[in-house]
Amino acid sequence: MMHKLEYIWLDGTEPTAKLRSKTKIVDGETSKSFGRDGGTAPIWAFDGSSTNQAEGSDSDCVLRPQRLYPNPFDPIQGTLVLCEVWNVDGTQHRTNTRYALQEQLMQLGEDPEEWIGFEQEYTLYEGSRPYGWPIDGEPPPQGDYYCGRNKGEEIMQEHVDACIISGVSICGTNAEVMLGQWEYQIGAAGSIHMSDDLWIARWIMEKICAKHGLWVSLDPKPVKGDWNGAGCHANFSTKYMRGDGGLAEILHAATKLGDVHKKHMEEYGAGNERRLTGLHETQAIDTFSWGVSDRGASIRIPWQVDQDKQGYLEDRRPSSNCDPYRVSRMLIKTLCE
Repeated sequence: MMHKLEYIWLDGTEPTAKLRSKTKIVDGETSKSFGRDGGTAPIWAFDGSSTNQAEGSDSDCVLRPQRLYPNPFDPIQGTLVLCEVWNVDGTQHRTNTRYALQEQLMQLGEDPEEWIGFEQEYTLYEGSRPYGWPIDGEPPPQGDYYCGRNKGEEIMQEHVDACIISGVSICGTNAEVMLGQWEYQIGAAGSIHMSDDLWIARWIMEKICAKHGLWVSLDPKPVKGDWNGAGCHANFSTKYMRGDGGLAEILHAATKLGDVHKKHMEEYGAGNERRLTGLHETQAIDTFSWGVSDRGASIRIPWQVDQDKQGYLEDRRPSSNCDPYRVSRMLIKTLCE
């Protein structure tokens, strides 16, 4: 039986990388040499001059497989192959933010057992307008859509089912505040694995939307005016935050994050200034704050964490189009070194 390997990688588009993919067909004997549980797939190459990753005169880039997933659209004969991009001389490519995260972890003297989870907000579009919006004008204002009467439930359900089939660590989903806007949650577990899963979940969503004649926007402020933006909140903890006396560690972490707020904002996604205005459940981009149960703060400490005196913090600053490898790297650099 022939087998299809869908190689997926991040391109060099700036300021926000896009997902690219191409398919390798292998025979049954070759497919036995890799498996989804701890196995790998063959190294491959691509034309980097067409993905903003190389010049035409020296265009070859290398795809090094890092994690395999059953292809939810063809689980019997298909495998998704998440790859890092490397140069042909064996050095990591400048766009390889996954390896930069791995380097950050390797520099730590002690394993902090960091866990991260992502709350990915997204907006469904039909043509030039959010899904469910009238052709002219705007729908009724925000109020009934969050966890209520929203548009796109069939897309959300199909995405959740596909992520489960693929083994992506999806753990929840809900309708969001704006009409046509939704969220799914990934994790929590180790930062590299959860970042991988988020990128695969984004790829799956793009494919499902295309099948239905829609497209998905990760713009942090898809509609101007009195409408919520879209974020990718990061729930972060270390073994010390999750253990006895963890709340003190969390409060100390919030202080440390405030000291380097500007550096984090440089890594947390493009166009975030349009979302982080101090309105619509955000703190202003040039201001740092934290608070218990405060969705208008930069860092929220959930009420249950405050009650239990241990747990995690929610960084509400990353935008919906953020690179989770870069977000994870910054949190580890600030809180684990």
